[in-house]
Amino acid sequence: MSGFEPKVSPPLLVPAGSDPAPEAWRARWLQAASRANDTAVTEALQARLDDPIDQALLAGVFAMSPFLADCLTTEPTLLLDYRTRGPAAVVDAEIRAIDELPLDRNRMLPGLRNAKRRVATVVGLADLEGTFDLDAVTTSLTRLADRATEAVLETFLVESAKRGEIELSSDDAPARDCGIFVVGMGKLGAGELNYSSDIDLIVFFDPQRISYVGRETPMSLAVRAARAIVYGLENKSREGYVFRTDLRLRPHPPGHPLALSVDAAEVYYERHGQNWERAALIKARVVAGDKAAGNGFLGRLSPFVWRKHLDYAAIRDIHSIKRQINAHRGFGTIGVRGHDLKVGRGGIREIEFFVQTQQLILGGRHPELRDARTLAALDKLVQGRWVDGNAGTELARAYGFLRGLEHRLQMVADKQTQALPARDQELAQFARFAGFADDTALSEALMETLQRVERHYAQLFE
Repeated sequence: MSGFEPKVSPPLLVPAGSDPAPEAWRARWLQAASRANDTAVTEALQARLDDPIDQALLAGVFAMSPFLADCLTTEPTLLLDYRTRGPAAVVDAEIRAIDELPLDRNRMLPGLRNAKRRVATVVGLADLEGTFDLDAVTTSLTRLADRATEAVLETFLVESAKRGEIELSSDDAPARDCGIFVVGMGKLGAGELNYSSDIDLIVFFDPQRISYVGRETPMSLAVRAARAIVYGLENKSREGYVFRTDLRLRPHPPGHPLALSVDAAEVYYERHGQNWERAALIKARVVAGDKAAGNGFLGRLSPFVWRKHLDYAAIRDIHSIKRQINAHRGFGTIGVRGHDLKVGRGGIREIEFFVQTQQLILGGRHPELRDARTLAALDKLVQGRWVDGNAGTELARAYGFLRGLEHRLQMVADKQTQALPARDQELAQFARFAGFADDTALSEALMETLQRVERHYAQLFE
């Protein structure tokens, strides 16, 4: 293994003797603390500056993450909750609290935005201190996205029922047997959501299951449901937003409707489905709505995704997608400054393609490989001896390292980015945020990781 152990560590937040603008960030924290209505809370928040651990954490956050700094000054008591209850308990409580929100758009959406801000803050702090590993970070964010999507859809259904458009089978569970369901794709479907990620969604409906009594059509209702989900999750207010959404992975029959009937979708995949869609559907998961209808639909797509014969032409097709990305975006070489950790050479996408291509080849005859989670599927490939154990270990470590860097990048300003800073000063600052002494140490670890991924990926397609 030659000592190959890349890791994103708790950040070297404040170098000794170089606290950036100490009076400025301390004053900002004290001002936020003073807004608490409870004197005891104010004093507890001010006391955080006397704790060396919290002092270092706050100094680093205010110096290196404008997003987290804004979250903490908006609601400084989150730091107390984080310390006294622990991040896992806070995340659980925020997700459970969504159940208590009224199914009314004007009250539901602000509640979801606040929940997102709190979860993002606590998860970010837990990541920075090493309390949460990669799985804990991605699972927490995925659970929030699932519940938020469900809550927005439930609100839409209840309001539609009040308008006399549909009949609900249950007032307590509006989405049960409603005939509309939402499929999460990509990292949402796999339960591996990024720190600041778009969520890939496809909205389907089964016209036979919708109790539609309105004046239009079930499709019009489902399309409006899709629009309501996008608006509810994306719309920004003073509380922020919930999640950015992306519907582009949906099938594209004529007209490109925002929601598709299960019949139309099945015909599309049977007649026009492409290999990249087969690969994408490996990660498909019903995240909201009528889960019985959704799981039945995905079950009927199984023969399209998992073919019994060895389809090497399909694998060449998948590989060509990566070559096109490299050619189109100029990601044909490995580098550090400005390098894209996701689609750049040796990046996250190559590890995902390494796993998915072998799943497409083997999954038709080996159902145990049909796992949406990248590392779990990679482990099963190693267990089945389709992938060398050393290669599997190196790719798993590289995946964790690159995803960790990706999350630190996104934590800076809550942007969906995977590109490292191109300027020397910004890269040096980011290196410390990622737990490295300087940009040289980061560059050495990253180059070794990217080169190992590139080598394993190239050997697969040879």
